[in-house]
Amino acid sequence: MANIKSSRKSARQAIQRRAQNFTLRTEVRTAIKNVKKAIAAGNKAAAAAALEKSRPVIDRVGAKGILHRNAAARHKSRLAQAIKAMQ
Repeated sequence: MANIKSSRKSARQAIQRRAQNFTLRTEVRTAIKNVKKAIAAGNKAAAAAALEKSRPVIDRVGAKGILHRNAAARHKSRLAQAIKAMQ
Protein backbone atom coordinates (compact mmCIF):
# COMPACT_ATOMS: atom_id res chain seq x y z
CA MET A 1 0.00 0.00 0.00
CA ALA A 2 1.16 3.51 -0.78
CA ASN A 3 2.35 5.82 1.99
CA ILE A 4 1.55 9.19 0.46
CA LYS A 5 -2.01 10.39 0.92
CA SER A 6 -2.57 11.18 -2.76
CA SER A 7 -1.17 7.78 -3.73
CA ARG A 8 -3.57 6.05 -1.36
CA LYS A 9 -6.45 7.94 -2.91
CA SER A 10 -5.23 7.03 -6.39
CA ALA A 11 -5.09 3.37 -5.40
CA ARG A 12 -8.67 3.54 -4.08
CA GLN A 13 -9.85 5.20 -7.28
CA ALA A 14 -8.09 2.57 -9.39
CA ILE A 15 -9.97 -0.18 -7.57
CA GLN A 16 -13.29 1.57 -8.19
CA ARG A 17 -12.49 2.19 -11.86
CA ARG A 18 -11.45 -1.43 -12.34
CA ALA A 19 -14.74 -2.67 -10.89
CA GLN A 20 -16.77 -0.33 -13.10
CA ASN A 21 -14.77 -1.23 -16.21
CA PHE A 22 -15.18 -4.93 -15.42
CA THR A 23 -18.95 -4.50 -15.18
CA LEU A 24 -19.20 -2.63 -18.47
CA ARG A 25 -16.88 -5.05 -20.26
CA THR A 26 -19.02 -7.96 -19.07
CA GLU A 27 -22.17 -6.14 -20.20
CA VAL A 28 -20.83 -5.64 -23.73
CA ARG A 29 -19.66 -9.25 -23.99
CA THR A 30 -23.11 -10.46 -22.94
CA ALA A 31 -24.78 -8.17 -25.50
CA ILE A 32 -22.56 -9.52 -28.29
CA LYS A 33 -23.16 -13.09 -27.13
CA ASN A 34 -26.95 -12.57 -27.23
CA VAL A 35 -26.77 -11.42 -30.85
CA LYS A 36 -24.57 -14.37 -31.80
CA LYS A 37 -27.00 -16.78 -30.13
CA ALA A 38 -29.90 -15.31 -32.11
CA ILE A 39 -27.88 -15.61 -35.33
CA ALA A 40 -27.01 -19.23 -34.53
CA ALA A 41 -30.69 -19.97 -33.86
CA GLY A 42 -31.48 -18.74 -37.37
CA ASN A 43 -34.08 -16.19 -36.30
CA LYS A 44 -33.31 -13.08 -38.34
CA ALA A 45 -35.92 -10.88 -36.64
CA ALA A 46 -34.71 -11.81 -33.15
CA ALA A 47 -31.10 -11.29 -34.21
CA ALA A 48 -31.89 -7.83 -35.59
CA ALA A 49 -33.75 -6.93 -32.40
CA ALA A 50 -30.83 -8.17 -30.28
CA LEU A 51 -28.42 -6.10 -32.37
CA GLU A 52 -30.54 -2.97 -31.87
CA LYS A 53 -30.47 -3.56 -28.10
CA SER A 54 -26.71 -4.18 -28.09
CA ARG A 55 -25.69 -1.21 -30.25
CA PRO A 56 -26.04 1.44 -27.51
CA VAL A 57 -24.16 -0.79 -25.07
CA ILE A 58 -21.29 -1.26 -27.50
CA ASP A 59 -21.23 2.46 -28.34
CA ARG A 60 -21.20 3.46 -24.67
CA VAL A 61 -18.31 1.14 -23.83
CA GLY A 62 -16.41 2.31 -26.91
CA ALA A 63 -16.96 5.97 -26.04
CA LYS A 64 -15.62 5.44 -22.51
CA GLY A 65 -12.44 3.83 -23.85
CA ILE A 66 -13.02 0.50 -22.15
CA LEU A 67 -13.17 -1.02 -25.61
CA HIS A 68 -11.33 0.81 -28.39
CA ARG A 69 -13.79 2.75 -30.52
CA ASN A 70 -12.60 1.02 -33.71
CA ALA A 71 -13.04 -2.37 -32.03
CA ALA A 72 -16.57 -1.36 -31.01
CA ALA A 73 -17.34 -0.34 -34.59
CA ARG A 74 -15.86 -3.60 -35.85
CA HIS A 75 -18.07 -5.66 -33.53
CA LYS A 76 -21.20 -3.82 -34.65
CA SER A 77 -20.25 -4.13 -38.30
CA ARG A 78 -19.51 -7.84 -38.18
CA LEU A 79 -22.72 -8.60 -36.32
CA ALA A 80 -24.71 -6.56 -38.85
CA GLN A 81 -23.01 -8.37 -41.74
CA ALA A 82 -23.80 -11.73 -40.17
CA ILE A 83 -27.46 -10.78 -39.81
CA LYS A 84 -27.61 -9.46 -43.36
CA ALA A 85 -26.13 -12.74 -44.68
CA MET A 86 -28.88 -14.77 -42.99
CA GLN A 87 -31.59 -16.33 -45.18
